[in-house]
Amino acid sequence: MDAVVSTALPVFALILTGWLAARWGVLGPTATDALNRYVAYLSLPALLFRAMATADLGLMSGYFVLSIASGMAITFIAGAMLSRRRGVRLTDLSIQGLAASYANAGYMGIPLCLALLGPASLAPAIICTLLTACVLFSTSIALIEFDQHRNRSLASTLGKVIKALLRNPLLIAPLVGLACSLLGVSVPVGIDRYVELLGASASPCALVTIGLFLAQAEPGGDHKAVARLVVGKLLLHPAATALLVFVVFPAPPLWAWTAVLMCALPIGTGPFMLAQLYGRDARTASRAILISTLLSTVTVSILVAWIGQQHLS
Repeated sequence: MDAVVSTALPVFALILTGWLAARWGVLGPTATDALNRYVAYLSLPALLFRAMATADLGLMSGYFVLSIASGMAITFIAGAMLSRRRGVRLTDLSIQGLAASYANAGYMGIPLCLALLGPASLAPAIICTLLTACVLFSTSIALIEFDQHRNRSLASTLGKVIKALLRNPLLIAPLVGLACSLLGVSVPVGIDRYVELLGASASPCALVTIGLFLAQAEPGGDHKAVARLVVGKLLLHPAATALLVFVVFPAPPLWAWTAVLMCALPIGTGPFMLAQLYGRDARTASRAILISTLLSTVTVSILVAWIGQQHLS
């Protein structure tokens, strides 16, 4: 209970703060977009860069990456296949699969891991974030682009995906930080302090942004699909990952618990963004994000209490 109160409660309280701010009109109608851009383009990249530049990656192995990727793949395929029926396009199946497996890693997971497991959890948390925001997201985009442009070559589709990723600061920043670490490049003290201050604002701003977004969630959607996506995200994804990191490819305890916690998070905004971008019905994704976030106050709190007991024992 102490772990829940000291770790999960502040995280969900910040999300509630954003939700109330949106409902009461405190920050204005453009606040969600502005704050989201600040987090995505400035503060979170700064946090990811500094974390990777100073992280000890000696405990990382290919098996750990394989475990996280496999857990995502299992949940993605299950989410897509359970939504499969006559006449449903690959675009919609890809968005459904993404919604079932796309954790709110960067905005919610990193603050939660830092609060519960400390700075040592940043390296595995960032790896989970990169696999979610880059590999999983780009795979979904590739499938959608293939469905949208069946007459185009595979090389053209992949080229478009790669160009989009190379413009993503959430991918570039940690890779630059990793390069600095591997090459032994030290960041000047003044610049390091600047990056540290900028990155320190990432967690609270990201959590408030989630609340702002949830306050604008659209009503409606396919209720059965929403239920499938929520169950897949909150139960299947962490269960599959736990089996992989604890049994199939055992990882160090801190890394294993970080992976499970990251995969137990509610659905991030990625599926909603893709649904809107490609002109699909975004109400199901929006509703699934809202309900999974609400239910995660219970499921994540239980997991936090369990991890806190295991980690401290």
